[in-house]
This record gives sequence, structure tokens and C-alpha cells, in this order.
Amino acid sequence: MPEVLTPVIPQNITVHLGAPDASAQNVTVDFVDYIKNVASSEIYPTWPEEALRANIYAIISYALNRVYTEWYPSRGYNFDITNSTAVDQAFVPNREIYENIGLIVDEIFNDYVVRQGEVQPLFTQFCNGTTSRCDGLSQWGTVDLARAGLTPYQILQNYYGQDIGIVENAPVADISESYPGVPLRVGDAGNNVKIIQTQLNRIARNYPAIPKIAQENGVFGVDTEEAVRKFQQIFGLTQNGEVDKSTWYQIKKYYTGVKGLSDLIGEGVTISEAQVPFSTQLREGAQGIAVRTIQYYLNILAYFNPALSSPPLDGVYGASTTNAVRVFQQYYGLPVTGVMNTATWNVLNRIYSETVDFLPEGYSGNKAKLYPGYFLSEGMSGENVRDLQTYLSLIGENYEDIPTIPVTGYFGPQTRAAVIAFQNAFGINPNGAVGAFTWNTIAQQYDLLNNDLNS
Repeated sequence: MPEVLTPVIPQNITVHLGAPDASAQNVTVDFVDYIKNVASSEIYPTWPEEALRANIYAIISYALNRVYTEWYPSRGYNFDITNSTAVDQAFVPNREIYENIGLIVDEIFNDYVVRQGEVQPLFTQFCNGTTSRCDGLSQWGTVDLARAGLTPYQILQNYYGQDIGIVENAPVADISESYPGVPLRVGDAGNNVKIIQTQLNRIARNYPAIPKIAQENGVFGVDTEEAVRKFQQIFGLTQNGEVDKSTWYQIKKYYTGVKGLSDLIGEGVTISEAQVPFSTQLREGAQGIAVRTIQYYLNILAYFNPALSSPPLDGVYGASTTNAVRVFQQYYGLPVTGVMNTATWNVLNRIYSETVDFLPEGYSGNKAKLYPGYFLSEGMSGENVRDLQTYLSLIGENYEDIPTIPVTGYFGPQTRAAVIAFQNAFGINPNGAVGAFTWNTIAQQYDLLNNDLNS
């Protein structure tokens, strides 16, 4: 079952003390304290407990929606939410917290409202229901419903629809900005690429000039580059086909806009859209191609740098792999955890790519070259594609299930079909793209056949 990137509860939230464009102070506060403050500012402690709980669920979900969608950062602001009741919810620094409200918040601060089948916290719009009215929850109206015997969940259903659910006991974690820290470009792969592909395809439904990305597979191919470049053209960004920080947040901004995440009746991020093909962390006990890729990278680097450690290439994240990751992290000044997280992977990928780039011409001799450090996929061209075709062509001459292909330097449909046939033959996920594990397996088979021919 693919992993789903679900929201977590932030440890802190940054509040702008004014309207979004107002020159005002930002304060960063503990998320639980923020919810207590807003609840004590928005509702009355004398209300029935069912009404208090319904309102607090709405307050939590509203704040989490702002954080999850990066509503303000995607528009260039350096805060998560404002205290302007014209656009957000009330927050009064240093105000008194009502005891009963504080106790309820302590109990349910990591519960939030969702639309069934979706993952992001619902934009739970609300108003007081007397001096102001809206399409969402009426704060004073919850009092009448509570007195009529409705539960907090039933009160929420009354305002937000029967198809809502409540996520309980969500984990708490530090939340940094979503931008991965380095530009995404052709050949990259991972969760962040998958996110961009999903969001661009959704934006393209409203902006059909953006070409459809055929496979939202987490591999940044030529079709993803073309979609990024067209998006950049439409929205006045530098047209380089790379997703740098400004492009990342513009995509997020317009995705949020077309999905209507800020609207009560708007669309949300479905579970299928939030599914990602790669784990965000790998640790001891993990198995599979992703682990083999890490082991392959570490082995290559350890060959050139004796200070590093070589784990076995067995696809099992055991004690030796944990130790090799710890050695790598210590050598490059990373937190020494033995866990392959995003930060460690980014450094590992960069160091591997730099190592391969600086190898002298002809270093491999008559053997297949080392993996070039980026995914090869349909639409790409160049020397590495030509090498790949050379290897596959020889393999195809010796395996009847793998077609022989011309060596042209262009990764077209024939090359993709040969890659898929090879992946099927050797038990690799047949996605038609060539990552580290597929390349290494192809290289091993080529070297075996090449040795046989020269012996």
C-alpha cells in the first residue's frame, strides 16, 4: 500500500498580529497555547461542553488547514496565520485562558475535521451567527444545538455536511517549509517530484495550455520539465524547466487556488493524490529497491573514500547499513541517527553525483559505467542514454524476452519498452525509467555478457 503524506500537528505556529499586508509583528507560539488563546477569544466558557468541543474542533481544523496548505507562505508571507478576524481567527497575546477551555484543548488539540476520502484538515469557516453570518459554523448556533442534545460531531455535521470525519491523535512534529531546499530538475526522483506532478496536472485542468504529465510516478522526466516550463511561462517566472523555490510556491499557490482549499465547499486533496511512491524515511528493518539504492551509493562512495563504510548489497536495511549511514552522516556533519531521512538522502545523492562527474574519461575501461546519478526516462537524450542503449542492445541479443534496440542516444518508446522488458525479467518494478538499481542490474548483466564475449 503506498504511503500517504498526512498532516501532522505543528509544535509551533507563527501568527501575524494584523491583516496580511499590515506592518505588524509576527509571534511564534506553541500550537496548543495558540488554540487555547483563540478558543478563549472566540467563545464563552459558560457554553455547554458539546458546543465548546464543536467550536474547538473547528478552530483546530481552521488553523491546520492554513498550515497544511501553506496558504500564506505560498503567497510570499513569512507567517502561518493572522489574528485578523476579517480573514482568520482571533488571537490576543497574553490573554487569560479559561480553565475549562484549556482542559478540552489539552484533550483534543491533535484531533481535526476532514472531508471523508481526503487528507487535509477541512477549512472550517465559522462566524458568531449574530453580528456576522457565513456559510460555515455559527458559534451561537452551536449553543442551541448542544442544548437540543446534539453531540459535538453531530453539531459539526449540521454545518459542514454528513460526509465529514474526525482524525484523532495525529502526531506532533516540527514542521519546516515544504520546499525541499534544492531545485528539482530532469532526472530527479522522489516524493517532491510526485507532489509537483500531481499539482501541475490538477492546475492543467484549469490552464489547459500546460501539457499533461502522463505518469505521476515521482520521476522528473522531459514531460514534467515541459509542464514546469509552460507553467513558468503562464505565470511570469524564469522559464528554465526547474522547480526552484519561487516556482515551487507558485505551483502550490495556484494548486491551492484551483482546488479551492480555502473555500468551505471546495475540493480537497484526496487520499490517492497524497499517495507517494517513496518512503520519507528508511531505517533498520526496511527492505526493497530503495534500500538497495542507498547501499549501492554507499558502496561506490566507500570505494573512493576509505573513511566511509560499505554495507552489503542485499536490499535489507540491517545493522551494517545502519552503521554505514551513521558513518556517512558523521563524516558529512549530519545528525548521526543511522536513519536515511530526506536531509541525509539529499547529501548522499549530491556527493554521489559529484563523485561520478569527476571520474576521468575512460575510467570504466570495457565495463559498464557507474550510474550517472539521475533517472533516465523517455524523452531524454545524450551520452548516458547512448550507453544505456549499448548495454540493453547486447542484453537483448542474449535474452529473447528483451528486444534489441538501436543505439541512437535518444530515449524513445523503443528504449522504454526494452527497459520495461528488462525490469520484468529481473523482478524490478516495471516503470520504464532507469534509476540506480535498474542501471546497476543492467550494468552487471552487460559486464557478464561482455566478459563472456572477450574470454
